[in-house]
Amino acid sequence: MSSERTEVQVRPGVEADLDALTDIYNHYVRETAVTFDTAAFSPEERRPWLLSHPVDGPYPLMVATMTAPGEISQEILGYATSSPYRAKPAYGTSVETTVYVAPHAGRRGIGTLLYKALFEALADEDLHRAYAGIAQPNEASVRLHERFGFRHVGTYAEVGRKFGRYWDVAWYEKEL
Repeated sequence: MSSERTEVQVRPGVEADLDALTDIYNHYVRETAVTFDTAAFSPEERRPWLLSHPVDGPYPLMVATMTAPGEISQEILGYATSSPYRAKPAYGTSVETTVYVAPHAGRRGIGTLLYKALFEALADEDLHRAYAGIAQPNEASVRLHERFGFRHVGTYAEVGRKFGRYWDVAWYEKEL
């Protein structure tokens, strides 16, 4: 029996991750109200999203991976990103952040590792605030964001309709 342990690592996302990242996102599209997208994507449809997250700058894509002992391939456990908050130029120092964890990898601290790496990557950027919209209810996401210093600033009531019902979105803010 090997004494080597699997270890989770966080690194910038790359083009080769696109299929796995799309699979993770599509789980949330099909099974949850976490995202208000209602139709699954092909990897090719998600390519512009991937390309909008370069390695440097204020919109990185951080990916959590695990490599088992003796294996070369890395299993992708989740990802975190920042994106433009709004398109108008005056919003340029604000970002919206998000994190998605593979369904089988929840409750293992993956989201915490991803957000830690994301906020470290953002530390040297010319940014002032981060925002996160959390479809309600989602206690795990609320706890994660609060752990990173986000505070609740308001809730949009019944702002999205998915699965035949309306969902609230709570908005959180963090000073960068």
